[in-house]
Amino acid sequence: MTDFTDKNILVMGGSRGIGAAIVERFAKDGGDVAFTYASSPEPANLLASKTGSTALQSDSAQRDQVVQIVQQRGKLDCIIVNAGVLEMGDPLDLDPDAIDHMIDINIRAPYHAFVEAARNMNDNGRMIVIGSCNAERMPFAGGAAYAMTKSAMQGMVRGLARDFGDRGITANAIQPGPVDTEMNPADGPMKDMMHGFMAIKRHARVDEVAGMAAYLASEEAAIVTGACHTIDGGFNA
Repeated sequence: MTDFTDKNILVMGGSRGIGAAIVERFAKDGGDVAFTYASSPEPANLLASKTGSTALQSDSAQRDQVVQIVQQRGKLDCIIVNAGVLEMGDPLDLDPDAIDHMIDINIRAPYHAFVEAARNMNDNGRMIVIGSCNAERMPFAGGAAYAMTKSAMQGMVRGLARDFGDRGITANAIQPGPVDTEMNPADGPMKDMMHGFMAIKRHARVDEVAGMAAYLASEEAAIVTGACHTIDGGFNA
């Protein structure tokens, strides 16, 4: 069991799915957790009540709101950016505005959140972004733009690891494969295709991804930085 007692933790995109599992894990392990949500306050408030965490409304597509939320939390010990959107399809048909919106949330938001956090972060802090195994492998058509946004996370954490390493701050990406969430349910129409790529033919559970986040945020992972940690059942093997 990891211990985050007295640790100030911010999860961006924490009201559902992987983000909610991360909030639950870090709160269970003693952290002072706040999380953001974009809309639908009911599930966010329910999660906050259940875990003793704090729900904060914020639009990750708006840089000013991202920066304000980070500033509001003060000296962070850990920031985890899970907020993300998925746009897939024929690149000739996809709405360019939807692609730019995905770039805003998947690339710009974590970068600005991490840089702002670093201005006031405690030494030995942790920066974690939830990416995707598609950063390294896109085995079907229609995913170019999405894969591009997740590949950007790889370069970001490698660079920030060097920028802030002298303060003991680590920067890492978690790269899940198929995970059982509302966006990608384990019994969804694409499950057979996705499982066909995998060595372990099932979706990951959200708590398994949260467990990897907890390890990377722990004292045991103090030397782990600038790395991309794939958790995909062998999807990319």
